[in-house]
Amino acid sequence: MIALVEERRTEVGVAPLCAALGLARATFYRRRGNPPPGPAPSRERRPPRQALRPAEREEVLALLHEERFVDLPPAQVWAQLLDGGQAPPCSIRTMYRVLAANAEVRERRNQLRHPAYHKPELLATGPNQVWSWDITKLLGPVTWSYYYLYVLLDIFSRYVVGWLLARQESATLAKVLIAESCERQHITPDQLIIHADRGPSMTSQPVALLLATLGVVPSHSRPQVSNDNPFSEAQFKTLKYRPDFPDRFGGYEDAETFCQRFFPWYNTEHRHGALGLMTPHDIHYGLAAAKWEQRAAVLRAAYQIHPERFPRGVPLPPPLPTAAWINKPLVSPALPVPEGIDS
Repeated sequence: MIALVEERRTEVGVAPLCAALGLARATFYRRRGNPPPGPAPSRERRPPRQALRPAEREEVLALLHEERFVDLPPAQVWAQLLDGGQAPPCSIRTMYRVLAANAEVRERRNQLRHPAYHKPELLATGPNQVWSWDITKLLGPVTWSYYYLYVLLDIFSRYVVGWLLARQESATLAKVLIAESCERQHITPDQLIIHADRGPSMTSQPVALLLATLGVVPSHSRPQVSNDNPFSEAQFKTLKYRPDFPDRFGGYEDAETFCQRFFPWYNTEHRHGALGLMTPHDIHYGLAAAKWEQRAAVLRAAYQIHPERFPRGVPLPPPLPTAAWINKPLVSPALPVPEGIDS
């Protein structure tokens, strides 16, 4: 059978012969030992007899460009020609083909076109270089009642540099919080980047003017991309997953009392996994290196007493952070090693 196909293929073609003999073409080529050929060169397709000639297509285009038809779709043109006693030169679909060939088919309405948003790539190698801020809702005592918690977070140290609880979301309150936090942290011009999402308070004119006055560079997430503001989102999760976090707060004073307990605990007592199990306060104020050495000394002493318990040698504490990224690029620059720690 393979020999028959090989013999007659130049006359009829492999595909028709295989179809007539009930043989798969892949089987023929496999037994023949040659790979299947690529697609056959396309033959020049003859235009249909009813196709418009180039001159006739130009006449159709000129007709559609007439003042009475220039703002009408082809279907309207076709119908008006018939109502006027004139036979249309072609079908509605052909009119569309003529317009498409001349790049004249598009959306005529003035549609809103969003700008191309770039992915923010922010690097902090020390405290007070990049802050992240956001607003979350805390449920009030009854349905549809909320309290708004504003939180400013240093992404390198995870230290909450400022927070504010309010009964409403307001750009004025955000402005006050940012100004007081920058003053408390002694922020100088061109030192700090503040990153946020695109909420109304974050993109408001009062906040933008304040940042420009303070010499702070603003940064914003892409629309509907929560990964662009991961540090604030993670901090809110820590807040709301606390064992004493209620389903609802009994009132504003109740919510404020909770926050007054939570944020000192978070800054000074919470050992953060991404910080080498140091507290945000230790990292933010430069106390981590000494604590790391103290931990290392304790572990070395434990190794001297029971070396058999440490099969991998002298244990070391978890490393301290050297950088914090928002959207780390595939290739990042070399980062400095913190003082007091051997590389």
